[in-house]
Amino acid sequence: MSLARGLLAALAAAAVALPVAGCGGNDSGGSQTVEHTRVQVVEGLGKKGFDPAGVYRQLSPGVVTITSLFGNQGGSNVLGSGGSAGQGSGFVIDGNGHIATNAHVITNGTGAKIAKANEVYVQFPDGNQVPAKIVGYDPNGDVGLVQVDPEGLDLVPLPLGHTGAVHVGDPVAAIGSPFGEENSLSVGVVSAKNRTIDALTDFSISDAIQTDAAINRGNSGGPLLDGHGRVIGINSQIRSSGGGSVGVGFAVSVDTVRRSIDQIRAGGKVRYAYIGISSQPLYPQLARKLGLPVSTGALIAQVVKGGPADKAGLKGGGKEMRFQASLVKVGGDVITKVNGRPITRDNDFSEQITRYRAGDTVTLELYRGSKRREARVTLGERPASVPSK
Repeated sequence: MSLARGLLAALAAAAVALPVAGCGGNDSGGSQTVEHTRVQVVEGLGKKGFDPAGVYRQLSPGVVTITSLFGNQGGSNVLGSGGSAGQGSGFVIDGNGHIATNAHVITNGTGAKIAKANEVYVQFPDGNQVPAKIVGYDPNGDVGLVQVDPEGLDLVPLPLGHTGAVHVGDPVAAIGSPFGEENSLSVGVVSAKNRTIDALTDFSISDAIQTDAAINRGNSGGPLLDGHGRVIGINSQIRSSGGGSVGVGFAVSVDTVRRSIDQIRAGGKVRYAYIGISSQPLYPQLARKLGLPVSTGALIAQVVKGGPADKAGLKGGGKEMRFQASLVKVGGDVITKVNGRPITRDNDFSEQITRYRAGDTVTLELYRGSKRREARVTLGERPASVPSK
């Protein structure tokens, strides 16, 4: 479930009264002055082991609380006129006032019905409260980007890490505003990688990081930090039967965050490649049951009519059979490689397609029964919703 939705009237009333105020980090220590903006550069964390107090002390000034106002009566944001509000977290990424957060912190709705907030306000830990403009958002990756006027502010950009450097068991710190309690710290470890979580569309986010650091409503958009103080993800969702933290939280990986932010900055929109299939993971026992000559891959369940895969002649499953505890559509092609990269894990296929852009052509190695073949597929652009099959 998303973490930011639902903190309403009192937050919005305070946000309406916020005063209106008035570039990137480098590798050297100390601080730099950009006009009237002070940009603090952070370095050197994690050299002597995990130090949560040090991570918090140096990086929490760069974590902010975000309040978004949504009006639905002629653009009005007055709650008594039918408007609403939500609160989440975010973090500074450069000296120009750009702040990363979740898309669901600054939008309402899902799929084709997503609407951005009418007003966004950012509260810094030093007490400054300023309006922000929405630069853009990526509903498929649940990443949003807002910008404040940096003049007169003390900005602490948080450095971005890389997902490849993240390992299960690594210590992590989450900073954000759970239940509106600004700049709260929780710590834990990376408990899994490559988890699949819901996006704001009909598609999924397949490379999420799972953590047991306490994450609750209001943490959405805040950073998940490694022991070196690098952002490895944006805290986004929890899995809970009662709505509270039970040690299973999820962060959108920093690689997804970086890709989304780069495209938002470049053109205000994030585009994803689309192949037009639904698939199921193939594993050794299922492969033996089906008499296939390969033991791993993506077993095509359905092919979207008129989509890129359909045009390339890929075949989906026909009849449905029960195997172990699952229903499996059988008879479809098995994709084993994308441009020479093997598919061995559940999410490999979707992650590999995400590496490409609409218009790119990829070569798939696949098996139809026992026969190996190759297919060249020109990828399309992912739609807002899954077309009917």
